Amino acid sequence: MAIKSVSIRIEEEMLEKLAYVADYEGRSVNSHVLVLIRDSIKKFEEKNGEIEGEVKPDLNVKPTRK
Repeated sequence: MAIKSVSIRIEEEMLEKLAYVADYEGRSVNSHVLVLIRDSIKKFEEKNGEIEGEVKPDLNVKPTRK
């Protein structure tokens, strides 16, 4: 499985709060962001139906389809 890197712009205070929550949950910021992304995809699919293709919310982030 290919792992891709994503860069985001985030306010310092928001990043500090995210790091606090991640630490509280026993995760790194990166791992916590992946949990949030998976939860978002799961909620989307519950409301709108499964997203077709190889991308599944219980798997790590995969490259975009071309």
